Amino acid sequence: MCKVFVKTFTISTSRRFEALNVTDIVEQTVAESGIKNGIVVVHAPHATAAIVLNEYEPRIASDYLEWVRRYVPPGGGWRHDEIDDNAHAHIASAIIGSTRVIPLKDGRLLRGTWQEVILLEFDGPRAGRRVVVEVIGCK
Repeated sequence: MCKVFVKTFTISTSRRFEALNVTDIVEQTVAESGIKNGIVVVHAPHATAAIVLNEYEPRIASDYLEWVRRYVPPGGGWRHDEIDDNAHAHIASAIIGSTRVIPLKDGRLLRGTWQEVILLEFDGPRAGRRVVVEVIGCK
């Protein structure tokens, strides 16, 4: 029998720029779904955050954020800053993306040895960043 299981969790960020490893929460959601084979969609429904699938190690995690600061800097003369002071966050989210799709086989995410699911915050701190996990497949 095939089905769809959706769960939203909320995470707080404590800095303007932050990388948070959410792999354990995504894997717990997959286990809770009971679905063994299919796909897992991880989505941050925010315009100023992103989801990446990559290594989570403190130095590389800070490098992701430093890349944004360098190539999409806050206060970089962006027109949206005339309204809000977060144009960099919108642009970085649009470039990096707010959604990742991961294959699921035998109840396990098919990710590489070093791949983790990471929420990148570009406009924090935020008390209620939501992450939606949708598991689609068969038992």
